[in-house]
Amino acid sequence: MTAAHRPGWPAPVGGARRLCVAAVVGAGLALGAAACASSGGAVGVPTGGAPTTGAAGPGYMVTTADVKGLGTVLVDGYGLTLYLFVPDHGTGRSTCSGYCASRWPPLTLPAGVVHPVTGAGTNAALVGTTRRADGSLQVTYDGWPLYHWIGDTAAGEHNGEGVDDSGGLWYAVDASGRAER
Repeated sequence: MTAAHRPGWPAPVGGARRLCVAAVVGAGLALGAAACASSGGAVGVPTGGAPTTGAAGPGYMVTTADVKGLGTVLVDGYGLTLYLFVPDHGTGRSTCSGYCASRWPPLTLPAGVVHPVTGAGTNAALVGTTRRADGSLQVTYDGWPLYHWIGDTAAGEHNGEGVDDSGGLWYAVDASGRAER
């Protein structure tokens, strides 16, 4: 498995893309084409739950990285920027579900994992979890549930920063647990 291809994530360009195209041509289904779509080998956001391995560690790891234009912020094990949702403030739980969660997938732990993994630059005492309505455990930082943005397709991107969507504002999170505005 390459660094750009993980279970539940878009297929990379190359062999997997060719197989996808062959399946679509063979089946003649537009739905297949949509399922095989990828943005030029970009990482993308998980679609089928939390991936299990990344370049820096597990996909559900909370670590920090220097993101150009933001400074040092929280990222997952793949280097994808993690966000907080302002309406979650003070609740200790996620207020983002349904359509919101399809655009802002929560950082969740895989089945059977109950403790988040922390990496360099994070304060392990600030990392926790909250139970989502579907029963999954979402990773939190300083009480903020953490999310990905579907518009970030590669490590170091921050296309969700300052976005007003799904009833509130979204911001990357710094290592102290504050919104990076």
